[in-house]
Amino acid sequence: MELQKRYEGVIAWFKENMPAAASELRYDTPFGLLVAVVLSAQCTDKRVNQVTPPLLARFPDAAAMALAGEEKILDYIKSVSYPNSKAHHLSGLSRKLVADFGGEVPREMDQLQSLPGVGRKTANVMRAVAFGEAAMPVDTHVFRVANRIGLTSNATTPLEVERQLVAHIPRELLSIAHHWLILHGRYVCTARSPRCGECGISPWCLHASRADQCKRALT
Repeated sequence: MELQKRYEGVIAWFKENMPAAASELRYDTPFGLLVAVVLSAQCTDKRVNQVTPPLLARFPDAAAMALAGEEKILDYIKSVSYPNSKAHHLSGLSRKLVADFGGEVPREMDQLQSLPGVGRKTANVMRAVAFGEAAMPVDTHVFRVANRIGLTSNATTPLEVERQLVAHIPRELLSIAHHWLILHGRYVCTARSPRCGECGISPWCLHASRADQCKRALT
């Protein structure tokens, strides 16, 4: 199947079946989302959504969290993965937001990545989700699904996956396409046992095509 045909089929299916895909992280402000995304590294959204309400009720903005100190932040996030390093990042990024950006979360990629604990994926999440900009964050789900179904080829790093997806997905769909791929990877195209029998995009999936060819060869 031609690559463009694969993209067209996959996008058309998602547009019809997941027209309102969105982040499963709960947040009210860009700062709240930034805190949630930092906490979500190697942690479930469900757990993060349990932790952020009391944390942000106590420290609702960068100014308040900057004054808190790591130990007080840690008291609220002990149930997430790597709580000590995340408390360190949250304290550091809050202080930098206050010192360099007037307490507001910046919109530019380089400014976002200047914050402690904020890499390219987190910066792209902020641009796409908080600010509605055309961006393609690549997490483990996006990386796996894009390679498995054949939207990307020989992409061995998140940046390579991002570049290939950005090159083929219409700019106005990049942000929602990020959610399509995450949710599909989280609930259907899972890491160990993809649910191919339940998958609506299997007609365009490289993995499904190869599995079907293998099955026919064995019969």
